[in-house]
Amino acid sequence: MVRRGCHPLLKGERGERKYKHGFSGYEMESLASICEVVVPPLPPLKDEDDDDEVTKSFSNISASQHPYPHEVAEKLVTRGLIEAVILIRVILWLLATRLGTMLLCGSLCFSGKWPFINNFSNMPLEKREKVVQKWLKHRFLTPIRLAFAYIKVLCCYCFFSWVDENGDNPTWKAIGYEVAIVDDEKQNNNRPLQKGIIETMQEQSDSTLAQFLAKKGLNVTMDTKTNTLKVKCDAVVVGSGCGGGVAASVLSGAGHKVVVLEKGNYFATQDYSSLEGPSMDQLYETGGILASVDSRILILAGSTVGGGSAINWSACIKTPHNVLKEWSEEHKLPLFSSFEYQSAMETVCKRIHVTKDCTQEGFQNQVLRKGCHNLGLKVDYVPRNSSGNHYCGSCGYGCPKGEKKGTQETWLVDAVENGAVIITGCKAEKFLIETNGNGRSSRKKKCVGVLAKSLSSGITIKLQIEAKVTVSSGGALLTPPLMISSGLRNKNIGRNLHLHPVLMTWGYFPDSDNSEFKGKVFEGGIITSVHKVPPRDSESDNTRVIIETPLIGPASLAAMCPWESGRDFKVRMVMYPRTSHLITIIRDTACGVVTSEGRISYKLSEMDKENMRIGLQQALRILVAAGAEEVGTHRSDGQRLKCTEINDRELEEFLDSVLPAEGALSSGEKWNIYCSAHQMGSCRMGASEKAGGVDENGQSWEAEGLFVCDASLLPTAVGVNPMITIQSTAYCVSNRIVYYLKNV
Repeated sequence: MVRRGCHPLLKGERGERKYKHGFSGYEMESLASICEVVVPPLPPLKDEDDDDEVTKSFSNISASQHPYPHEVAEKLVTRGLIEAVILIRVILWLLATRLGTMLLCGSLCFSGKWPFINNFSNMPLEKREKVVQKWLKHRFLTPIRLAFAYIKVLCCYCFFSWVDENGDNPTWKAIGYEVAIVDDEKQNNNRPLQKGIIETMQEQSDSTLAQFLAKKGLNVTMDTKTNTLKVKCDAVVVGSGCGGGVAASVLSGAGHKVVVLEKGNYFATQDYSSLEGPSMDQLYETGGILASVDSRILILAGSTVGGGSAINWSACIKTPHNVLKEWSEEHKLPLFSSFEYQSAMETVCKRIHVTKDCTQEGFQNQVLRKGCHNLGLKVDYVPRNSSGNHYCGSCGYGCPKGEKKGTQETWLVDAVENGAVIITGCKAEKFLIETNGNGRSSRKKKCVGVLAKSLSSGITIKLQIEAKVTVSSGGALLTPPLMISSGLRNKNIGRNLHLHPVLMTWGYFPDSDNSEFKGKVFEGGIITSVHKVPPRDSESDNTRVIIETPLIGPASLAAMCPWESGRDFKVRMVMYPRTSHLITIIRDTACGVVTSEGRISYKLSEMDKENMRIGLQQALRILVAAGAEEVGTHRSDGQRLKCTEINDRELEEFLDSVLPAEGALSSGEKWNIYCSAHQMGSCRMGASEKAGGVDENGQSWEAEGLFVCDASLLPTAVGVNPMITIQSTAYCVSNRIVYYLKNV
């Protein structure tokens, strides 16, 4: 049941939806027939009592039923890469014809009756399943394999995330999933940022937007010739996450008039619904379905007021000493070895209420801790920006209890109290760059503001925010494309992208009265424990692999779960509530590229693959030691091991077979889908123009008055959850911007 007071955008479906995907009837017929293969109607999954209607219903339900195929098509068109959309539509069109089906499916489409060759949708379900199984393993025509994998991911995601007007999904009861319900009577209706917020998605006209801006104390003039509303302030900050929130607070606290531009919407505590699908759609970049150009990596990044801090998993780990030493010495950035930076970390931890206490751990963290204990491995408690008794498993969809202190609950509140204005639903298009008339500056260009547009259809005017300083805080995926589209040419902009790639392992722990692990996979604090895999050099403190626990909703699991057959897939989902997942996160040495919005290229280095292998094997050992009945990886072949009565030799043989595979476009039969929740380094600090996109103060080497204040500043991957590092770096840079403004 959906939370009564939640925001309409986070409630899910309301009434009959009008789809705009533009697929033809033939394409939809082919798509529905593939969806039926992925999640088919089946005989009973297990011996059922006559009264077990819930399990029977789950066995019978299929993803070919309305509205799932239309949801898949809509997600594909609105969220998918253009080349993926074209490829899939061509394949669907071919499958709608007998000749195309014969080319793609071979003899499996033959029939003993006229016309002797079936198109895909007319083939028997068991033959269609064999076709999909074949293509998911195909080693040569990998684009077709990728197309089927794309459909599988979207189909599974839509099937388990779709909700009706009551916030319910017909599968959840059968798989043991329940949405966390918060008592609305205990919640106040306070919206901490309300007095400083202008929500353009709610404004109905150009004139009302201008009036609201003027009421906030801003100097506003209308240029009718260019249909542009000009707004003057001291500082404009693009983005409101870990970097932007801190920058807005520090700059406004120094007495400057600050405008924050945020393309996402503002949601307060009482707005959050904890519904996976609607929350991902509204709170994440590209609705949580953002893939690299080769679809090797699925990338999660915040897109709401508060950015990643609003939807992250609360982990507050300080920058490791060895990383600070590396940045200071090898990258020649003394900031990171300074008292200034150490003091910034303390200030940040205090402001966002970091605590090391944890009174009760959830199911997955219990498993991680027990497995490490049984192996004699060190496991640490993870500090969090919430109370010690914070037992919330849905913070990745916005904390419904208001206990997690993201920037929308801390730094931005300070900024609004100091007179800052936050404009939501407003996307920056380019920085305003002109020739620098300051003869004392070595920079030939100067940034004087930003041009932006509202995402509301009711607002037609552009916004030209003119400021003494412009701060780019759109994150490592959006800052570089914005800088490049504004005419900046430093070779480091958009490069050196680090992603902290992740692969998951899992272990199944059946529920029983004597089980020492209490709860379900979706309950309890998301990350409260971490195991740092020791480096091979025992004297080194250079940890490159950590093992933690993830937020894994049913739709996310279904999307990532290996698909071997329709029946196997449904059986896996029935095991969902007691399947513990561990994530292996590596401090990657590989560098990706993001030079245009939504176009991310990335490939792991050989060292990264080796570190990932070590981490996966360690995670599986931990799960086995904790007492899992069965363990496995998410490799495409469904790699797994029954743990009952196995000996050490059999376990080691299995672990030796565990390797991180390439993506679905690779030539191998087995492949992986990687994930990333941490993006950094794509406009890194550098001691010189050749070494970085900005200097140690965060200022562009090319344009005076343009600063970067987000995760893209970081010189390399951090190796741990980066929130404290980002905010601490942003705090130092923001104070240096304040000093810069004193001399403007």
